[in-house]
Amino acid sequence: MRIITLNTNGIRSAERKGFFAWMQQQQADVVCIQETKAQLHQLPTDPFHPENYHCFYHDAEKKGYSGVALYCKKLPDNVINGIGWADFDSEGRFIEAQFGKLSVISLYLPSGSSGPARQAIKFQVMERLGPYLQTRAQEGRDIIICGDWNIAHKEIDLKNWRGNVKNSGFLPEERAWLSQLFADGQWQDGFRLVNPEADQYTWWSNRGQAWAKNVGWRIDYQIISASLKDKVQTTRIYKDQRFSDHAPLIMDYDYPFA
Repeated sequence: MRIITLNTNGIRSAERKGFFAWMQQQQADVVCIQETKAQLHQLPTDPFHPENYHCFYHDAEKKGYSGVALYCKKLPDNVINGIGWADFDSEGRFIEAQFGKLSVISLYLPSGSSGPARQAIKFQVMERLGPYLQTRAQEGRDIIICGDWNIAHKEIDLKNWRGNVKNSGFLPEERAWLSQLFADGQWQDGFRLVNPEADQYTWWSNRGQAWAKNVGWRIDYQIISASLKDKVQTTRIYKDQRFSDHAPLIMDYDYPFA
């Protein structure tokens, strides 16, 4: 089973850069998208409902903002838009596809980089999301939560960590929250199960020459339930083409999906 996640920073922009042609070549079972920045009525069938995929969009109410999507080779048994929190769901940040015992989720956590008000909202979301994920871990489902979490977990996960300890995305409180999520083993950072190397980033600022110099952050994850810990086979960050300021994270699992 192959799962891909990407923050497109605008699905229409990514399409113009060749994303859907590339996606069709990957033979992924599920593709998780964040930050579509579009409403469904703005996305014509071709190419935004790619051939051989069942497509599901959960838009933000605000035009040109946020939004998540799932492209699934197999028709899900159920698709859930949102968690049930009106403020969070109105920003189009969560969509879940269920296939038997398996859940694949596209999640887009808020960024706090625009200022204190948004950082406060980010902390509020984290405060609610922790107990929610604890509850989900007890369901007995196999769960893959893909997406832009807007947090670099450890020093190895961003290039200039010393200069970012007071910046959103690498605040001690944010990192501690992720550590707590992983503490009891119920949730795992799927990428780090098979790739412990440094300089593995999924996002680069558009300022300076961050991309050229690989001055990046690893803020895009596939966080998996403990039941999938031994199922991760390979992982890679695709950088041969640029569809966004993020890079696709591709992971293969030893898991029956067909």
